[in-house]
Amino acid sequence: MKRPFQVLGVQQIAIGGPDKKRLQKLWVEMLGLQVTGTFQSEKENVDEDICAIGAGPFKVEVDLMQPMDPEKKPAVHATPLNHIGLWIDDLPTAVEWLTSQGVRFAPGGIRKGAAGFDICFLHPKASEEFPIAGEGVLIELVQAPPEVVKAFSQLAFPGPSV
Repeated sequence: MKRPFQVLGVQQIAIGGPDKKRLQKLWVEMLGLQVTGTFQSEKENVDEDICAIGAGPFKVEVDLMQPMDPEKKPAVHATPLNHIGLWIDDLPTAVEWLTSQGVRFAPGGIRKGAAGFDICFLHPKASEEFPIAGEGVLIELVQAPPEVVKAFSQLAFPGPSV
């Protein structure tokens, strides 16, 4: 079966905890990741530091997240490895095709994410209508910008251009 899109690589890893200062101690102070931004959303119940490993198109974002209110949902701290984000070369096509194949998406559709890219989420649990899901893992699909698509097509997947 031919897929009309390509997963290019890991865009991000999101790690949740009750106190992001404890996460910063390991990821920023001990491991040396750089904080490149912050994001807060009452709707998403998240206060996060956006960090980075690597550089350029192969940079991987590491989000250190704590809930704004530990009593509210979503509980971004309840699953320590909150979600993994994957670069996608053509997000709208991927969503359309995956939906047609029975993949369940989380509510919210395609929207702007914390880092400014278009994103959407695969639901961690399947349903009767959509029998394919993340099997307990929340998966974020992230529209790769042109420079990332180009870099992956030239360096990570040599051969015909994506």
